Amino acid sequence: MSDFKDVNDRRDFWSYNFLKQKHAKTAPIAFIVGGKLRKSEKILDVTYPYTGEVFSAVYLASSSDTDNALEAAKSGFNQTKNLKSFERQEILERLSSLIKDKQREFVEILIKEGGKVRDLAEGEVKRAIETIKISAEESVRIGGEIIPLDRTFQGANHIGFSKRFPIGTVLAITPFNYPLNLACHKIGPAIAAGNSFVLKPASKTPVSALLLGDLIIQAGYPEKAVNVLPCSSDLAEKMVSDDRIAFLSFTGSPDVGWHLKSVAGRKKVGLELGGNAAVIVHEDTDLEHAAAKILTGVVSNAGQVCISVQRIFAHRNIYDDLLFLLKKKFEDVVPGSPFESGVILGPMISENALLEAMAKINDAKDKGAKFLWAQKSEKNLLYPILIENSTPEMSVNSSEIFAPAATITRYDNFEDAIKYVNNSPYGLQSGIFTKDIGNILNAFENIESGGVVINDIPTFRVDCMPYGGIKMSGFGREGPRFAIEEMTEEKLLIINKM
Repeated sequence: MSDFKDVNDRRDFWSYNFLKQKHAKTAPIAFIVGGKLRKSEKILDVTYPYTGEVFSAVYLASSSDTDNALEAAKSGFNQTKNLKSFERQEILERLSSLIKDKQREFVEILIKEGGKVRDLAEGEVKRAIETIKISAEESVRIGGEIIPLDRTFQGANHIGFSKRFPIGTVLAITPFNYPLNLACHKIGPAIAAGNSFVLKPASKTPVSALLLGDLIIQAGYPEKAVNVLPCSSDLAEKMVSDDRIAFLSFTGSPDVGWHLKSVAGRKKVGLELGGNAAVIVHEDTDLEHAAAKILTGVVSNAGQVCISVQRIFAHRNIYDDLLFLLKKKFEDVVPGSPFESGVILGPMISENALLEAMAKINDAKDKGAKFLWAQKSEKNLLYPILIENSTPEMSVNSSEIFAPAATITRYDNFEDAIKYVNNSPYGLQSGIFTKDIGNILNAFENIESGGVVINDIPTFRVDCMPYGGIKMSGFGREGPRFAIEEMTEEKLLIINKM
C-alpha cells in the first residue's frame, strides 16, 4: 500500500485484486482519515467464510487515528454544511454511478468477505445503487413549513417558518450481514443532509466499506468529511461518547446497541437492532405462496437477517398442509459454495456464529422441542431447521437465532395469533398471510412491531420505505427521507410583520 499516495491512486487496485483475482491475498488495505489513506501497526485478516481462507487484510485504526478522524470530520462539516442542495445531489448521483461502475468488484468482495451467495450479493449491490439514488432525490427535498402564529392574540402579526439544518458529524456503525447497502443507508442520507461522517464497518466485512469510501471521495464530497475506520469495539465506543459526534446511527445486536445508547450522552441516536420476526398464516390464504415466501425468509443470507422469518404461527385448520409444504421445500435446500450458480443457502459468517445458533437450537431440543429432521452442519454451513413443540420461553423463540432455523406453532383464532406474535421483547417487522380485511386492520392496529407486511414475509424491505422497530428492536427510522430527518435539526424563524 505504500505506493498509494491518495484514493485516486487506488482506483485500479480493486479491479486488480478482487475481479481479476491475481492474488489469493492482497496487501493490507489502508483506511481513510480526512479523505487520506493511512496505515497503522495493526493488521486485521479478512476471511472467506466458506473455506476460512484469508483473502484480504486491512489496517486497523489506532486511538490517535480515531481522534484525527473526529477532528477531520469536525473541520469537514464546515464545508459540507455550506454545500448547496444541487451540489449534494450531483455528488450522490456521481457516487451512484461509481458504485455501478464497480458493481462486479463489489459483488466479488461481498461474496468473499461475507459468504453471500452470488444472487444475494448482486442484489445487495443493486440495492446500494438505488439507496444512493434515492438519497440524491431526497437531498433537494429537504423543506420546511409555514406556521401561522396568529391563532392567539399574542401571535397577531407574527408568522413562523421552519427549516431543517445538517446536524454535524454522523458516526455510522454497520453490521456484517449487509455491509454495503446498510452503509449506504447511513452515508447516503448523511451526505444528502450536508453532514460529515465517520464509518466504522464490522470487523468481519470491512473491505466493501473501504471501497465505498474511496468512491465517495472520487464523487467529490469534501475530503475531510470522509472517514472510514476499521477499529476495535473499544475505540468505537470511545467515539460514541465523544462530543464531536452529533448523531450515532447503529445497526447491530440489541445488547451492543442499547449499551452504546447509554454511553452516548446527549447526542441523538438511531438504533436498528435485532428481532425474532413472526409470520401468521391464516386459513384463508394461498398456502403454496406462503410456504415459498417463508422458505426465502428463513434461508436468505443463511438466516443472518434481523427480519429473518423465525417464528411461524399457522391456523390449526391448515397447519398440517402448510407443514407438509414447508418440509418439502426445506428438504430440497442444500447449502453450498456462494460462487456456485443456483445456490440459495451459503455459509454463516463464522464457526462461532454457527455454534452460538446451535447452542440455542440444542437447548430447545433438550427441553422437548421436536425437530422435523436431523440437524446437519458442515464447515460453516447449517442446513435449514424447522422446529415444532417449542415454547415462548425457549431461546429459539425469545431471542434472535440469526441462522436458517424457524419454529412453527398452531393457533385457533386470529386474536390468539396476535398475542403469540406480541409475546416477544422485540418488534421489528411481522408478516401476515390473509385475505380478510378485518384481520389485516386488526393486525396493523395491535401487532407490536415497526412494520406489518400483508401477504408477504417480514423480511420484505425496499430502500425508500421507513424501516425500524420498537421495544428491544430499537427506535428511529431508516430509508433516506426518514434518516435525513434524524440527521438534521429543525429550526424555527419567527417574523413580526409589524
